This record gives sequence, structure tokens and C-alpha cells, in this order.
Amino acid sequence: MPDGENSRCVFCEIATGSRAACIVHENEDVIAFLDDHPLFPGHVLLCPREHYVTLTDVPENLAGPLMETTQLLARAVESAVDAEGTFIAINNRVSQTVPHLHIHIVPRRRRDGLRGFFWPRQKYQDELAREAVRDAIEREVQKLLL
Repeated sequence: MPDGENSRCVFCEIATGSRAACIVHENEDVIAFLDDHPLFPGHVLLCPREHYVTLTDVPENLAGPLMETTQLLARAVESAVDAEGTFIAINNRVSQTVPHLHIHIVPRRRRDGLRGFFWPRQKYQDELAREAVRDAIEREVQKLLL
């Protein structure tokens, strides 16, 4: 992303310290802070410090540490707010309010009112259609691994 666009990114501003946030964890690669519009108290956003729009843009050497930090924060959030579990989510472009990769770590409790995913589910037409999609994804994975 060109520098001019980065300078307008809210999460880049938080990462550089030019915008205030309630930071809960940071290191040289990532920064985590409380969401300004939480689903529940304790809702944390974890971002790479560098600007990447989607998960697929993140370099492989950062993907592992990003997931390790997600695990750390999931444990911390559960313990800190006495949650029964967490909901971990990433939006890639669609529904991404800020176009900078961020992982939602949301504390959960049974009967908290959050109902699974927020969109209607669509079934496969039949078992053949399901298998066709499975085959297509498997082929793409194999191409990407070459």
C-alpha cells in the first residue's frame, strides 16, 4: 500500500502511537487493543504493526507468531473477564470496517445472545455438489503448495 494510504489507516496510527487506544499487548510485530465498539467487554483486536489488508497478504514468517499471539490473548481474555470461551474471527475485505488485518478475540459465555455466525447458512444442493466444491478447493491447495 502506498505511504499516503497507510497514513490514513486508523490501525496504522494506533500501531505507531499517533492515535490513542487501550492497548492490552504489543511487541515488535503486533499490537492488541480493546475494540471501541465491542460485542462484549473484553473484545480485543489484534493487528500486525505493518499494514496488511487481509490474512492472505501476511507473510508466512508473521503468520505463525500472529496465531501464537491470538492463542495468548484468547487465554488472557477468558481469564481476565471470567469467560467460558472465546470467538475468534477475521474478515477479509467483506465486512472489514478497517482495511487492515485484525483478529477479533471476543469473550463468550453460554446464552450470551451471540448466535453463531451472523448470516444465513446455505446448504449444498446435494452430495455431488459438496464433493465438487471439496475437489476444487483441494486442487487449489495443491497448486498453491507447488
